[in-house]
Amino acid sequence: MTGTVDWLAAFPIQPATAAVDALIEGWKELSARELPHFNPKTNESSLTKSLKIYVENDVALRHGLLGMWSAEDVIGDFDPITGKRIQERRTDIVYGWNDEAQGMRLVFEFKRLGRQKRHRDHYLRDQGLGRFVSGIYSRKQAVAAMVGVLLDPEAEVVPPIREALKEISLGTTLRLIPTANGDAISKPSILFKSADFDTEHTRDAASAPAHGTIRVSHFFFSFGYPTTTIKPKKPKKVATK
Repeated sequence: MTGTVDWLAAFPIQPATAAVDALIEGWKELSARELPHFNPKTNESSLTKSLKIYVENDVALRHGLLGMWSAEDVIGDFDPITGKRIQERRTDIVYGWNDEAQGMRLVFEFKRLGRQKRHRDHYLRDQGLGRFVSGIYSRKQAVAAMVGVLLDPEAEVVPPIREALKEISLGTTLRLIPTANGDAISKPSILFKSADFDTEHTRDAASAPAHGTIRVSHFFFSFGYPTTTIKPKKPKKVATK
């Protein structure tokens, strides 16, 4: 992976790690018990907004984090001639940090994840990981994060995701860069101890940082109590005469 050492040495890993740790700490505290508005049935948008607010108002202050937090941050393309927004997206959670020499915008994209293949596809393809590859997320950024919110046991959800990334067709679509050993993923992560694995992807020049690739760290968050995906209701029994 040409240039990996160079960009990694320049990346502000300490504030990025502090942001990751704060997000994980906030999640563990909020998900320790089932709350009426923060539970496995809560939609992604509500989960991420609540988590961002809690981390910003409590956890970040507790640890003295100086960066800025944002939820549903609007990004896109704009035509200055017509004044029209050409493309628009909203990122789930962003942590922004800079000093006089460097800066970063660390995007966390959340997906609710059950054992079903449709959940896995949603996580890995255009509406998920693909947004950091061919989409407009994290332009010019070296690092981003995918966060899977587990609705089923980790053993039934995460290994199939790792296996899916070995598929040649998906690897081509996601422009995966194999590790020195030829693997699709880097496990353990070279960035964050708390991440399950990393993937590295080439990007078009207009979206890529100077070294040409983006590294995505993958995290999987569990609730602190047994969960399961919503099962279909059993049909009502018809009374017989």
